Amino acid sequence: MRIFRAGLRKLLGRPASIVTVGLLAGLLVLIIIATATVSQRSGSPRTQQEALLLVTFPGAYDIILSFILGLGGLFSVIYGAAIAGSEWSWGTLKNAVARGESRSRYMLLTFAAISVMVAVGLALTFVIGVGAAIVGATVANVPTTGLNDAATLGRLPEEFLRGWFAVTEEAALGFAIATLARSQLAGIGAGIAFYFGETFATIFLPDIVKYLPFAVARASVAVSGSAAAAANGGGGPGAASALSADTALVLVAVWLVGSLVVALGFTERAEITG
Repeated sequence: MRIFRAGLRKLLGRPASIVTVGLLAGLLVLIIIATATVSQRSGSPRTQQEALLLVTFPGAYDIILSFILGLGGLFSVIYGAAIAGSEWSWGTLKNAVARGESRSRYMLLTFAAISVMVAVGLALTFVIGVGAAIVGATVANVPTTGLNDAATLGRLPEEFLRGWFAVTEEAALGFAIATLARSQLAGIGAGIAFYFGETFATIFLPDIVKYLPFAVARASVAVSGSAAAAANGGGGPGAASALSADTALVLVAVWLVGSLVVALGFTERAEITG
C-alpha cells in the first residue's frame, strides 16, 4: 500500500495527468458549446433537432458518456504509456529496485495507481461535460427537465463502471507497449499507431478486428441510450458483427490481464540501466 499511495501522490502532480484530463474535458466542452451555438443557425428543423441531442437530457447523459469512453481510449493509451515509459527513462524503477522493492510488485501497484487516476479523470470529465451541457441547453433554450430522469440515472453507475474497466484495459495496453520499448516516446507512438491502425482495419477485417483490444473495449460499453446510438450513426463499421457487451467485457479482462502479464514478465527479466 505504501507504493500505491506514493504512486497516487506522484501521479496527482504529474503534468501528464493534468494535460490528459484537461484535453479530454476541453474538447468535450468545446463540442457541446459549439453544438448549442450552431444549432441556432440551422435552417432545417431536423438538422437542428439532431444538433441539440447533445444538450437535451436525459439523452445527453448517454452521448457525453459515449464520447468520453470513445475518445478516452486514445488518451488512456497515451497516459499509460507515458507513465510506464517514465519509470525507465527517469530511473524511478531502478531506484525502487535498488531499495529492495520487487519489480513486479512495484510495476503492478504503479498500474493500480494509474487505474485510479483513470477513474478520477473519467468522473471529472463527465461532471464537466454535464455542466457544459446544462449551459448549452440554456444557450439553446432547451428545457432541462430530463436532468433527474430516474431510469437514466439508475443505469449510469453500471455503464460508468464498465467504461472505466474498458478504458483501464486500453491504459494497460499502452503501459505494456511502453514497458517493452522502455521509452515514453516509443510507447506513445506505438500506442497511437495501434489505435488508429485497428480503427482503419475495421473497414476491411471486421470479423478479426472485433476481437482486438480497442474493439472489445468499445463493444463492452455500448451505451444503451437511443440518443447515443443516433449520434454514433448506429455503431459505425462492423456494428452488425460486433460482439455482445458481456462477451466483449470478458475479452476486455483477457486483454487487461494479458497486457499486465507481458509488462511484468518483461520487467522481471530486463536489464535495468540508466
